Amino acid sequence: MTTNEVRERFLSFFEERGHRRVPSSSLVPAEDPTLLFTNAGMVQFKDVFTGREARDYRRATSSQKCVRAGGKHNDLDNVGYTGRHHTFFEMLGNFSFGDYFKEDAIRFAWELLTDRDVGYGLDPARLWATVFLSDDDAAAIWERFLPKERVLRFGESENFWAMGDTGPCGPCSEVHYFRGKDLSGNSADRVNAPGDETIEVWNLVFMQFERDGSGKLEPLPRPSVDTGAGLERLAAVLQGVGNNFDTDLFAGILSSLSDIVSGSGGPRYRGNFAVEDIPYRVIADHARAATMLIADGVLPSNEGRGYVLRRILRRALRYGRRLGLHEPFLHRLARPVVDVYRGIHIEAGEADGVIRRVADVLRPEEERFARTLTEGIDRIGEAASRARQRHESVLSGETVFRLYDTYGIPIEVIHEIAADEGVSLDEEGFEKLLEEQRRASRSAAKFAAADVSVYDKLDLPPGHSVFRGYPEHDFVSLDGARIVGLAKEGAPAARLEAGETGEAVADRTVFYPEGGGQIADTGSWEWPGGQAEVLHVWKPRPDTIAHRVRVVRAASSATPPSTCACRNGSAGAPRRTTPAPTSCTPPCGRCSERERARWAHSSRPIGYGSTTRPRLRPRPHRSPRSSAWSTRRFCATAR
Repeated sequence: MTTNEVRERFLSFFEERGHRRVPSSSLVPAEDPTLLFTNAGMVQFKDVFTGREARDYRRATSSQKCVRAGGKHNDLDNVGYTGRHHTFFEMLGNFSFGDYFKEDAIRFAWELLTDRDVGYGLDPARLWATVFLSDDDAAAIWERFLPKERVLRFGESENFWAMGDTGPCGPCSEVHYFRGKDLSGNSADRVNAPGDETIEVWNLVFMQFERDGSGKLEPLPRPSVDTGAGLERLAAVLQGVGNNFDTDLFAGILSSLSDIVSGSGGPRYRGNFAVEDIPYRVIADHARAATMLIADGVLPSNEGRGYVLRRILRRALRYGRRLGLHEPFLHRLARPVVDVYRGIHIEAGEADGVIRRVADVLRPEEERFARTLTEGIDRIGEAASRARQRHESVLSGETVFRLYDTYGIPIEVIHEIAADEGVSLDEEGFEKLLEEQRRASRSAAKFAAADVSVYDKLDLPPGHSVFRGYPEHDFVSLDGARIVGLAKEGAPAARLEAGETGEAVADRTVFYPEGGGQIADTGSWEWPGGQAEVLHVWKPRPDTIAHRVRVVRAASSATPPSTCACRNGSAGAPRRTTPAPTSCTPPCGRCSERERARWAHSSRPIGYGSTTRPRLRPRPHRSPRSSAWSTRRFCATAR
């Protein structure tokens, strides 16, 4: 059974049982500031599970594009060394929004996995089920299909699922499959144990609670079901191969990479999970992730999503050197990756354009990192030489951190070159400085988990959060907006004093919220005698636009009308009806990540996994030689 057949059989099975087939959403979560990337099938249904959004169906099924390479769910370091971990993967899922619950979810899973006519025909003797320690209901249902001794109980780390630090969560039940040759080895101690002989193939999450920022669990209005089955793992089981990389999903990518490597005098791909193939597996996986992220509008940068993408690229390039690849090669894998998802997650007619755009991003990034590595060899050599002159054999933590942070040299590269130079690293000192940087980043991160339940307590009036940022409306400046709700430190507030930071909701706004890969607007709010900076804008729920504000002077309350102006606008600027270009096209090296992201989305195709094309709102730019607003094209950062 091909991977495409595995995917289609899953979706068709649930479609025939009353589920709506829903396309995959973007890898960039829409209107969700708590996530770097879409990391599970339920992400696009999060507000449906919590009751904040209603849809015209109560059952759904999808094959969701996912990335797990940052934050809580991070598989990056495992990739290549196991046969089942990936940065990019597809999550097959079926969902019930207050319709059916545990009994039907388990029955559907059993039928699809074991029935030879409508499902996959797996041998029941090879299946195990696990449940949460106290979930007697799920255990009793599974015992209708499996012997009691093959229904195992585990604690929270294994059988309680949460998408993040906040949000929907609940007990889960996993299905595991033994793929060893001898059934005598099919024992309970292999379940949730190291190794890939018995692997999890499906996770059924019984969504009963929502966790807020304090960790408190509140029952959801309607208990629901969220399931996830990794397409790559399921395909490996059904195709009878010992690891995901030997499935047809990776065949074309690995074949192309093998041709590139052998053309440079390196070894060809062996298969069968040979240890010598670790660089092949890392590169194949990372090429998929990079291609699909760029296709969804993410660009390499030094912050946020772009930083994670850059880490993925650079890890692939480092492993390429192990195969003797010292010239740019990753961009040549864009075509075999896109070919896998042509007509599935990338529209067939848009595929060639996606290939060109991905290659145009990857090639200069490869060339830049090659220069970084070359410079790194020189700088590490100089640091080692100075250490030897001082009769030291260890590079200090400060030196290592400077090489890592300032010059962008990966710590693995520093290790390798330092060893060649005969010196070691002060790893403890380096880790201490790195942790200090991480703490600072976490405190400032836009993607920190937010307690959105506070917005349910604000008693907001009907018709708030009207967006007036279109060119035919107020665009970049708006007079008379009123604050209708304030929050501070996760609780409603009557006012914010000068120097305080909090969240504000207005009756109308020109600030575009972050979402769909677009960067949020920033700017200012002014009222008689007072001013606040708008630091970030997002939608904590579909009908609410929240503004992260810092009061500069005077108190902010829900009383006075105010003037709000985007950063690239002015409170006194005339309303524009003809938008000016936002940046160089394509963006130059001086363009900010914001401008490069906007450019990327302007040419993003609408594929199988898209909903609507993101709306771009170009801004008027200030001329670097004049204080007047100009419609001439200037680089966004050259002001």
